Amino acid sequence: MGADGGQFIMGVVSGPGLSAYSASKFGVVGLTRSVALDYARMGIRVNAVCPGGIGGTAITDAADNRADMEQLKLATPMGRLGVPREIADAVIWLCSPEASFVTGQSLAVDGGFTVW
Repeated sequence: MGADGGQFIMGVVSGPGLSAYSASKFGVVGLTRSVALDYARMGIRVNAVCPGGIGGTAITDAADNRADMEQLKLATPMGRLGVPREIADAVIWLCSPEASFVTGQSLAVDGGFTVW
């Protein structure tokens, strides 16, 4: 996968040539965990959402990214890109009372990409 198509979930996985980008994303995952520990006893939950390939965005719909997006679809067990609403739904759930015992997590919303 090219640099344009494979950077969506690089806080959970990585790829060749993406060390600096992945390091910054892994930093967000570590920060999420640390801050969650700092504030858990105050009832403040801290989580991260790590989206996989999401279609319908300016980046993924750009003509020069179409080949990378097709490759990303093939690399995703569900065989498709996600849609922005699926990421929004994950965020809404994490903010809801139903997720009241969830903190310090990095939720991959990626169609199974990180399961491979």
